[in-house]
Amino acid sequence: MPIREHRCVTRKVGAHHPLAGKTVYIPDMAQGSVEALCAVLRWMGVEALPTPPSDAHTLELGGKCTSGDECFPAKITTGDFLKIAQQPGFDARRTVFFMGTTNGPCRFGQYAPFLRKVLREQGHGDIQVLSPHGEHGYSDFQDFDTAFVRTAWRALVSADILRKLLLQTRPYEMLPGMADRAFRASLDDFCETVEQSCSDSACQMRSLSASLLRARARFRAVPARFDGSRPLIGIVGEIFCRLNNFSNQDLVRRLEAQGAECWMSDIAEWIAYTNMEEVRNLRLAGQSWSWEMMKSKLRARIQHADERALGSLFAEDFAGYEEPDVEEVLKLARPYLPFPGAEGETVISVGRSGYLALHGADGIVDISPFTCMNGVVSEAIYPKLRRDYGGIPIRNFYFDGQQSDLDRDTAIYLELAQSYRKTKPYERLYPSRFSRGSRTSSMQPALR
Repeated sequence: MPIREHRCVTRKVGAHHPLAGKTVYIPDMAQGSVEALCAVLRWMGVEALPTPPSDAHTLELGGKCTSGDECFPAKITTGDFLKIAQQPGFDARRTVFFMGTTNGPCRFGQYAPFLRKVLREQGHGDIQVLSPHGEHGYSDFQDFDTAFVRTAWRALVSADILRKLLLQTRPYEMLPGMADRAFRASLDDFCETVEQSCSDSACQMRSLSASLLRARARFRAVPARFDGSRPLIGIVGEIFCRLNNFSNQDLVRRLEAQGAECWMSDIAEWIAYTNMEEVRNLRLAGQSWSWEMMKSKLRARIQHADERALGSLFAEDFAGYEEPDVEEVLKLARPYLPFPGAEGETVISVGRSGYLALHGADGIVDISPFTCMNGVVSEAIYPKLRRDYGGIPIRNFYFDGQQSDLDRDTAIYLELAQSYRKTKPYERLYPSRFSRGSRTSSMQPALR
């Protein structure tokens, strides 16, 4: 059970707040991340839940309200929200749907107004749509104070860490399902810890760190055989489709079943990028010495420090898997995309691909929705990037809800990755667990 230093919990939301007495539903974009964010909202005194698991009914409802011009994540999130609205006893006046937004040509900027339109047409115009903006680093979450923003950041970074532990352990587990059990136990522990954490920032960091250390112990106790024979595949692409297992038909598990290990780009990277974009846009607007600029830079510095503090607990586990600073990612993308003329996930995917190649990855997989602008532009650049990095195989996988023979496609792709692995110019650094070989600890104490 989570260890709590004391119960100095501050509920920030009063009866006057527009979210008081309502339930916020957040799209289940990334395994672990949405649960962690919901826990932060509950810590604030707001009831919050992930949308229910996506299924065939999701696609049916979403398909009825979309024309095909929308990208696949819009169809999934719309369908999942409509499933909630069909539940018995549903009360639109006490329901809030969370849907972020951003600027630029990406269709994501139209998700929130599109959702409002669909809800009105379906007779659910009373449902509130909460839509924080990427231009402000997603910090404009109603009138919540900095305590919420900082805790939400810590929760998302921690969820990234738990997901990374899962992807590093599951391909090597000796008993199928053990890594998933460790992940679920660790996520439940972490969410409960967040909900019961104290309002003091330092006190909260200690309790969250203790929860992550318990997670580290669980994963280290999973019986596993680390033999170094599996190719390492970097996963980049559009953030929802990349991280949502339903939308990409569990592509990561399929790659693992074919003999690979995957290194997934995380959510923290994207938020760090939006922080940089906020600073750049403020400069362009002539606000280099403004209060808004000071707040933006201070928030980014504090978030970076928190990320470093949480990540330092896993220095041994993540040796060879160190996450790059966003500045390094942008620097690696610059030879291929004119910065700052090019923005968004294309820049991140291209720069991240270069970083993964330099750090010994044996292949890159880009996961994107069908017709995604970012995916199409990245695909046009990858042939040059592949040549520049010694011929590393890069494969785009597009998804629109239609079935395809993914097992065949992944098997063919991994043959290319295995061939590149024999001649690649960049050495991979393996963490110490590979030199230790098999690990056969009992799982029972690990799940406490």
